[in-house]
Amino acid sequence: MDESLLASKGIRPKLSRLGYVDDLRLHIGERATLLPAKDSRSYGVLMEVTLDQAAGLYSDESVCDYVAEAVVVHLPDDKQVAAICYNLPASKLTGTNPRYAADLLALATRLSMPESYLERIRSAEELP
Repeated sequence: MDESLLASKGIRPKLSRLGYVDDLRLHIGERATLLPAKDSRSYGVLMEVTLDQAAGLYSDESVCDYVAEAVVVHLPDDKQVAAICYNLPASKLTGTNPRYAADLLALATRLSMPESYLERIRSAEELP
């Protein structure tokens, strides 16, 4: 999630760090989600927000189907931390959204995520 989006909702994370999770693969439909996929890696931003703030974010009708899942985030300093990641169940993943993919690609590029991950996002951006 983009910090500027959170700020627009009045949320300022206490902590914000790049990291990755293993065995989850990015899928982009109308929105993005991470789905189980052995030997995959997905990158993102670990942000510390309160449980109430997270619940408020995911109470919006457009994302209320997302569910909280426990993950282990690998940080650049070789630390691993337990975190919660909100994911859309595979059964609810529908459609395509090239505009969403383009916005995600711009953010991932700005954050200097690995080229292989950027390619994954580009492939969704190019869908009809």
